[in-house]
Amino acid sequence: MSLYSALYAGVSGLSAQSSAMAGVADNITNINTVGYKGVQTEFRTLVTDGRAKTSYSAGGVTAAPQALISKQGMLQSSSSDTDIAIDGAGFFVVRAGSAPSSEVSFTRAGSFKPDAEGYLRNTSGLILQGWRLDTQGNYLDTGSLDTLEPVRLSDLTGTAMPTSKLEIRANLQSTTPINPAAGTYVAGQMQSGAVTPDFSRALDVYDAQGTAHRVTVGFIKTGANTWQSEIYGQAGDVTTPLLASGTVTFDGEGNLATLPASFNALTINWTNGAAPLNVDLNLGDPGSLNGLTQFGSESALISSIVDGGVLGNLASIEVSKTGRVSAVFDDGTTREVFQLPIATFANPNGLTRVSGNAFQMSAQSGNVAINKAGALGAGMIASGSLEASNVDLAGEFTNMIRFQRAYSASSKIITTVDDMLQEVSNLKR
Repeated sequence: MSLYSALYAGVSGLSAQSSAMAGVADNITNINTVGYKGVQTEFRTLVTDGRAKTSYSAGGVTAAPQALISKQGMLQSSSSDTDIAIDGAGFFVVRAGSAPSSEVSFTRAGSFKPDAEGYLRNTSGLILQGWRLDTQGNYLDTGSLDTLEPVRLSDLTGTAMPTSKLEIRANLQSTTPINPAAGTYVAGQMQSGAVTPDFSRALDVYDAQGTAHRVTVGFIKTGANTWQSEIYGQAGDVTTPLLASGTVTFDGEGNLATLPASFNALTINWTNGAAPLNVDLNLGDPGSLNGLTQFGSESALISSIVDGGVLGNLASIEVSKTGRVSAVFDDGTTREVFQLPIATFANPNGLTRVSGNAFQMSAQSGNVAINKAGALGAGMIASGSLEASNVDLAGEFTNMIRFQRAYSASSKIITTVDDMLQEVSNLKR
């Protein structure tokens, strides 16, 4: 009897509208949840027999909730340096615990704070994952989640960072007389003390154990706009005291013209057993004023930049747009320690929602791809920001009215069918 199908259709309407109301309730209660992705409920018909011509059997309706995971919420400013958001597509990779076997999930909730052990956790207790950088700022990306480590910065305090960069900006006085030893100069004589440099400066560099070593850059003038230079360490401190030597020339305007090729990078082997040190040496670019110059003012060191040393207490954390996490220590030292990956999916709306405002892979989402921020469709990272919920409160209240009215109408179907069935029962009287 079609009346019974109408009764069941009314029941399906009650079930569908109540499911839709549950989605509205979830959206409204999470209006202030960081990175929350709303649910939009759609409906689809249920048909028992679409070929019927003389009588019709009602099928009803069922709810079809759709997660709006790919829809981005507004980015809001935050006062915490460790609060981060993704501007564009993608998710942060997080784990439930610090162990490599802990469950992996993905989230847009970037309200990370250091916990008691120094791990960066968000409000759901999920630990942020990243690639750890070596002393040269490189990392290994195999595309596997297994290469990621928990982002933990507290273990850097008291450790050592070897020198990797040495920049010098200095002026060599153009009126300096040609050195008497110019005609007989042999590389290594400044290092041995046989020839006194016209200008020299000593700088401290640090090995991988945090020990300071003295390295000196010396110059003697051998002709107009021409200088011989040596870079050398202390005897007994390095296996080969003379680190590099060659000719430095300037143009007629005092700008750097040429540098020896050996000055581009230094390799220093220590006698104390510390690992060999590879230093990028920067004495300026030819034709520019960003390094060595030759003017009439007194020879002097204008500025120098040397990284490395023993790391002090952690003062703050900085995250770049491309996901580079830098630790800033109380002595002013800055070290890049992690590269944050951004996880992307072919169909992010197909991810499975889990508690803690996170998501996991499913058959509908496709496999995960992890890349640095800004690469291959991944969004950029906004430091000091949080992504707000993507729920429109006015729209949710409007939906609440719609679903409530539809629920009442479905209940009217049931009561009306009940009255009609009562009339059928009364036929027997």
